[in-house]
Amino acid sequence: MAGQNQKYIKIINTVGDLILLNIAALAGYVSRFNGSENFIESQFLSLLLYCNLAWITAASILNSYNIKRVTRITSIVSNLIKQVILFILLVEATINITKPYFFSRSFLTYTYVYLTILMVGWRVGLTYILKYYRIKGGNYKKVVIAGFGRASNQLRKYFESRPDTGYRFYGFFDDNPKNTSKSLGKIDDLEDYVLRNQIDEIYCSAFELTSNQVTRIIDFAEDNLIRLKFIPEANLIQSRKLEVDFYDLLPIMNLRPIPLDDSFNMVVKRVFDILFSFVVIVFVLSWLIPIVGILIKLDSKGPILFKQLRNGRDNKPFVCYKFRSMRQNEEADIKQATKDDDRVTKLGGFLRKTNLDELPQFFNVFLGDMSVVGPRPHPVKLNENYRRLIGRYMSRHLIKPGVTGLAQVKGYRGETSEPHQMKNRIKIDLFYIENWTFLLDIKIIFLTIYNMLKGEENAF
Repeated sequence: MAGQNQKYIKIINTVGDLILLNIAALAGYVSRFNGSENFIESQFLSLLLYCNLAWITAASILNSYNIKRVTRITSIVSNLIKQVILFILLVEATINITKPYFFSRSFLTYTYVYLTILMVGWRVGLTYILKYYRIKGGNYKKVVIAGFGRASNQLRKYFESRPDTGYRFYGFFDDNPKNTSKSLGKIDDLEDYVLRNQIDEIYCSAFELTSNQVTRIIDFAEDNLIRLKFIPEANLIQSRKLEVDFYDLLPIMNLRPIPLDDSFNMVVKRVFDILFSFVVIVFVLSWLIPIVGILIKLDSKGPILFKQLRNGRDNKPFVCYKFRSMRQNEEADIKQATKDDDRVTKLGGFLRKTNLDELPQFFNVFLGDMSVVGPRPHPVKLNENYRRLIGRYMSRHLIKPGVTGLAQVKGYRGETSEPHQMKNRIKIDLFYIENWTFLLDIKIIFLTIYNMLKGEENAF
């Protein structure tokens, strides 16, 4: 079947890694000794052989080649960095313990640096090549969905909007007469259709089927070696990740902790917040505050900074700082800014359009109330209103709020007068919370800077 060449992708990954590993070692040798003479000596060949074994060992321990169609670039790079670190530890430990021969420290350092650069370029490049190949019609999987519902319809939209993942959606099977126009047939028609069209995967929306139908589909998939995957009920678990524990042979699903519950991840994020905010405060705000302050004073009466209580981690309120962009008014704490809002000053419009009004929040970051990246904090009054209207709204307070966030770089910033606008923002915030990586933060920061330079339609 068209989708069954996934094993070849793993082979290509492995062979490519080993070739680049040896190239990195040779490049490290040339950089250290200004030539490749004597590289083919027993001690270097022995080291090279061990490096290849150490790389495969690190990949096996971390399951690095288990890269799925839906795996994000940030996760691929993050896992690769872990593999490189483990590889270096294995090599260094073996050299220090056995001491078979003296290897130049600069040679090893050059090798590690070249290895990291080459591997990142290789993995990212191969990922984008595969995406392009799948868009053009290669390496695809044929899929159908059993049971029509909200969650399965969302999955259909995903398949159709993401050709780079290589899924070809053929249709639904459902017994509900209301869904006749949307389906290829009834559940009883599924088996024959799957075999005739050589379908690779069946996605089962179990909440739309009877227990007997689910059991029958499971037996059919196992008997015919067809992949079967289950779609969770959207209202039951929404976007939360699940992990499965086995109590003897009984699988038990439980909600997985968020990444920033891990103390190491918390330290990494906090150290980055301190360093980044310190750089912004010293090298940007030290001269920007006096200039903007004078312009604000000339533009309208009132203080330079606007201070407002907002909710932070664990829903604890804190004083959030911004450059004042509005005339002083009694609605500042209860009413969002809207397009053509007459409260916004001329200078304030520019500050809001360019996001410069948010820069004083780096003081909040340095003090520990906020993070550089996270869900945007809302005024206390609006927070209370939305928590009653939107399910799981308060989950966004599991981590610190941010100066910028994933929802903002995805276009959900500015006014959220309609509940569905806030729901979409919350959905993206929760995705960020449950899928946080350090590389994702870096990506969001770069996208924020890019958006500031080009200007944003929703900024006002």
